[in-house]
Amino acid sequence: MLMQLSIAGISQGAIYALIALSLTVIYRSTTIVSFGHGDFVMAGAFLAYILVIGLGFAFLPAGLLAIAAMFAIGIVFSRGLIRPIRGGPHIGLALMSISFGFALRGIARLVWGREVLPMPRVFDVDPIFVGSIIITGDAIFTIGIVAVLLAAFFILLHLTDIGKMVQAVYQSERGARLIGIDVSRFHDFSWGTGAALGAVGGVLIAPVSFLHPDLGASFLIKGFAAMTLGGFGSLGGSVIGGLLLGLAEQYAGAYLNTALIDITAYLLIILVLLIRPRGLFGRKVVIKV
Repeated sequence: MLMQLSIAGISQGAIYALIALSLTVIYRSTTIVSFGHGDFVMAGAFLAYILVIGLGFAFLPAGLLAIAAMFAIGIVFSRGLIRPIRGGPHIGLALMSISFGFALRGIARLVWGREVLPMPRVFDVDPIFVGSIIITGDAIFTIGIVAVLLAAFFILLHLTDIGKMVQAVYQSERGARLIGIDVSRFHDFSWGTGAALGAVGGVLIAPVSFLHPDLGASFLIKGFAAMTLGGFGSLGGSVIGGLLLGLAEQYAGAYLNTALIDITAYLLIILVLLIRPRGLFGRKVVIKV
């Protein structure tokens, strides 16, 4: 039973890790906590749903188009709504992200109301049986896709010039400008990347969960819990935090009470903030100008 729960926890935690990573990308690049990010996840899921159900696309091209569309929306959001108020207080930037998220949620409610929508099964992968353990096609697909994306992303950030740019902007925007980085354009790209990564989470969620306009709210909390556990600003920490949260939910639900599944993320945030506010891998940022 423990192994079966662990596989389910890792599968669910992989999605949490992806959402936490997308939040961390935006935070590391812009120092803004995107409180409306859950609705980017919801929008990605609904775009995939529209393309598959409404327009008859196959799931894979529909998912890719949804991700590309959210990348574009993230850039437009940055240029049109964040850039004009960039010099203002951070609370204004956070409120702008919340407002835009609610706008996306409102659009979904205008079209679908409170309706709960099922997506047809698309993971046509036979389960793997290892003794009494069953690894479902959903888990294989989700873990595989997330593992490939995370590996590619970490290579990009740690072994390329883009990663050096992210670190430079995170350390000091003024210093980054002095060495020739177009910080405004970099912020646009970061918002687009963060929205696209959030959309990947939404696309993966769509076939295994019922869709509704408030879907993003719960996944936002999961992403924040994973980010808090791993440490704000830590890319690796956000991934490990997501996996640990997925495991914690499964273990708590199975061994203690199923009601704990819904509140594990909240309890985790409280415990981390009380015991280790920096998270597992968080550390102070040394500003270099």
